[in-house]
Amino acid sequence: MAIVGLCCDHAGYELKEFVKTVLDARGLSYKDFGCFSSESCDYPDFAHQLGMAIEAGEVYPGIAICGTGNGISMTLNKHQSVRAALCWSEEIARLAREHNDANVLVMPGRFVANVLAKNLVETFLDTDFEGGRHQRRVGKIPLQK
Repeated sequence: MAIVGLCCDHAGYELKEFVKTVLDARGLSYKDFGCFSSESCDYPDFAHQLGMAIEAGEVYPGIAICGTGNGISMTLNKHQSVRAALCWSEEIARLAREHNDANVLVMPGRFVANVLAKNLVETFLDTDFEGGRHQRRVGKIPLQK
């Protein structure tokens, strides 16, 4: 696995720091695009950095966290090659990988406890894309220019 990309806003900071311990325990390298404290900040500033790094092949996959997960997910999905999936259950995380080839796990930091976050991260990282009929659908996601 390549380097995992991380980003968050202030509402996701504590959970992102916990996620680092999960990645460390698995022996995985990561690059943290911020934020770096619980001081109020704007999620797009960090989500765009992660999105660009995924597009450039610098990191894969990504994990992003904001209060609800919605804003950071919306921002990440503006990047053509990013498929950010907002997950709050293990089943959703598994299906996001299997069926949608999601390359960024997004978690709602205000609604996910550490135990669930660990399970979401592990499920996301351990699940492969099924391909097949799903590949055709995933191929239709990017806007054609």
